[in-house]
Amino acid sequence: MNRIKTDLLVIGAGSGGLSVAAGAAQMGADVTLLEGGKMGGDCLNYGCIPSKALIASGKAAHAQAHASPYGIADVVPRIDYAAAKDHVHDIISQIEPHDSQERFQGLGVRVIREYGRFLSKTEVQAGDHVITARRIVIATGSSPLVPPIPGLDSVPYESNETLFDLREKPDHLLIVGGGPIGMEMAQAHRRLGCKVTVIEGAKALGKDDPETAGIVLDALRGEGIEIAEDAMALEIRGTKGAIEVEVKDGRLFKGSHLLIAVGRKPNIDRLNLDAAGIETTRSGIEVDKALKSTNRRVYAIGDVAGGLQFTHVAGYHAGIVIRSALFGLPAKAGTAHIPWVTYTAPELAQIGLTEAQAREAHGDRIEIVRFPYSQNDRAIAERQTTGLIKVMVLRGRPVGVSIAGAQAGELINLWALALVNGLKMKHVANMVAPYPTMGELNKRVAGAYFSPRLFDNSKVKTIVGLVQRWLP
Repeated sequence: MNRIKTDLLVIGAGSGGLSVAAGAAQMGADVTLLEGGKMGGDCLNYGCIPSKALIASGKAAHAQAHASPYGIADVVPRIDYAAAKDHVHDIISQIEPHDSQERFQGLGVRVIREYGRFLSKTEVQAGDHVITARRIVIATGSSPLVPPIPGLDSVPYESNETLFDLREKPDHLLIVGGGPIGMEMAQAHRRLGCKVTVIEGAKALGKDDPETAGIVLDALRGEGIEIAEDAMALEIRGTKGAIEVEVKDGRLFKGSHLLIAVGRKPNIDRLNLDAAGIETTRSGIEVDKALKSTNRRVYAIGDVAGGLQFTHVAGYHAGIVIRSALFGLPAKAGTAHIPWVTYTAPELAQIGLTEAQAREAHGDRIEIVRFPYSQNDRAIAERQTTGLIKVMVLRGRPVGVSIAGAQAGELINLWALALVNGLKMKHVANMVAPYPTMGELNKRVAGAYFSPRLFDNSKVKTIVGLVQRWLP
C-alpha cells in the first residue's frame, strides 16, 4: 500500500468537492482528491448542464413553431433527436476542462481516480493508497432513487444518468415523478416532438408555492403535456417500446419509453461509514450546522448531507468548510437564503418562505405583495406576460419570494442578495432599474408594497397639503 498523509482529503469530485479542493489548495493546504467516477460529478455529466442544453434544443424548436406573433412565419421544425443529444455532449465537453483532473493537478491537488472507503476515523483507502488526513470532506453527491414499484426491475427505463445518452426519440415518454427534473424533461421532450405524460403520486411541483407552480403547470398543459396528479404508481409492465404504468386508482398510462424521476438517494454505500464512527439519517450523513458529522474530523457537504439538493448549495457548503477546516473559524450553514429554480418555460423560482409557510410562521403580521408580468413593458414587448412575482414581507423585510415567469431564475438573484444581507423593501424600491427590463419587476413589486402607505394614506395627503400651502 502507498501511504499518504494530507491536510485535507476530499472524497468526490462533483461541484462541492471540486470547490473545496480548489480553494484549499490555492490557500496553501496539502489536498488529496478522490474520484472513482467522472470528474465534475452529476451536475456536469448527468444533471444541470445536460438538462439545460436539452432544454435549449427544445426552446429553439418551440420558437420556430411559434414565431407568428412576432411577424415571422411559423414553420414545423425538423427535429433530429440524436443531433440534439450531440449538442448536449458538445456542451459537456466544453465545460469538462474546467473540472478536469489536469486542471486540479495544476492547482496543486493530488488527484486519485479511485473510490474511497474508510478504514478508521482518520484513514481512507482508495485503490492501493491509504490516506491519513487531518480533515476529511465527504462530497459524494447523490444518485437517482429507484422506487420499489412492482415490475420496474423487469422493464427498460431511463434515469437522469442514462437519458442523455438515449439516441432514439421517444414516441411517447412516460415520466414517473412530477418534480423539477420530471417537469423540465417533460417540456424539453414535448418541444422536441414527443408525446409526454407525467405521472405524479401527489402534486406536481409540490414543494413550490401552489399559486406560482400553478402558472407553470397550466403553461405545460397548454403545450400538450398530460400531467396526472394523485397518481401513485402501483405496477409497471411491458417491453421496450410498449410500457404501461398502472396507478392505484385504476388509471392506466401507456407509452414507448419510461423515465424515473422520483428523487435522489445519497451516495454512501461504498464509504464504510461505520468504521469512521459516522452516523446517517434517511436523507444522508448526519451533520450539524457546521456540516460536521458525528466524527468531528469529517465534514459532509452537498447532496450527501441531505437537505436542499442543488449544485449551488454544494458550492455554498464548500465555503463553510473552507472557513472552518482551513482557518479554524466558526461557520454555520443555513437555508433561509438559498434560492432554487425550475427551468421550465415559464421558469419557477423560490427563495425563503412560501406564502403558506410565511402565514403559518408569522400569522397576521405577514404581508403578501404581488406584481404581474402583464404590467411590465419588456414582458409585453416580448410577449412573455404570463407570470407573477410574489413577496412575503415581515415588518418591512422580505422573508420569501415566489416567481413564475420568464427569467424568474435571473430575477430571484436580487432577492437572494436581499435575504442574505437582511435588506428591507425600501432598499429594493430605491434601486434604479434600467428601462425596459424584466428586472423592473423586482422594483415594481417593492413599489407595490409602499403604494398603499403613500397613496392611500390620509396623513400623507394632509402633510402634502400643508407643505404646499407654505412652500413659496
